Amino acid sequence: MKTTKIEWTDKTWNPITGCTKTSAGCVNCYAEVMARRLQAMGQEKYQNGFNLTLHKEYLSEPLSWKKPHTIFVCSMSDLFHKDVPDDFINQVMAVIKSTPQHRYQLLTKRAERMKEYFQAHSIPANVWLGVTVENKAGRNRIDFLRTLKSPIRFLSCEPLLEDLEDLNLENIDWVIVGGESGISARPMKQEWVLSIQKQTEKQGSAFFFKQWGTWGSDGVKRNKHKNGKSINGKIYQQMPSYMPDKQHELFNS
Repeated sequence: MKTTKIEWTDKTWNPITGCTKTSAGCVNCYAEVMARRLQAMGQEKYQNGFNLTLHKEYLSEPLSWKKPHTIFVCSMSDLFHKDVPDDFINQVMAVIKSTPQHRYQLLTKRAERMKEYFQAHSIPANVWLGVTVENKAGRNRIDFLRTLKSPIRFLSCEPLLEDLEDLNLENIDWVIVGGESGISARPMKQEWVLSIQKQTEKQGSAFFFKQWGTWGSDGVKRNKHKNGKSINGKIYQQMPSYMPDKQHELFNS
């Protein structure tokens, strides 16, 4: 059963909450807003607000999900934050390996640490690795990702803040694009989106357009639900090809 509003996944698993800002995409962080709200509501898990917090008691959560799911790991944090010890990441990976029926999506802005970690540790066959690329400055993260031998490598261009210009999508299976939401949302222009869509088609990556966000394709600011998720009247929400029967435990040396 799908239990999250994030359209490209089924469930979220947050053994870590809280983070610190590291790039332009973090300015209006949705996770920070949500964490503050949950803290104000008295939810025990968020008693530290958006300060980085490890939750060992939530490590076993996926073990109770018997049916296969696509699970976004640390939607309220970043697994590869500098203050998350390798030992805790090891525990997360142990749970992932013990639940091969699930697909786990790891998305980070800290691509260098992710690569360093997986140079010393095996990549589970059911892990999809991704990096956020919200602007041209973030394109260097792709180079850290493309060399990792994960079954699926993906980009999240959300919030897309500028024209990314030419992208090298070699070894990139999937590209997610979306505009920013909220009162302070920054606009996303249609030509930026079309440029990425054209490049994915040319280079063979799946293209998933999540939403326009607070600013519509016409450049008008309104409720994100009214702006929708269609491009020239058509919805593009492709998923990458994933064939677990062909995968095995991979090691990146």
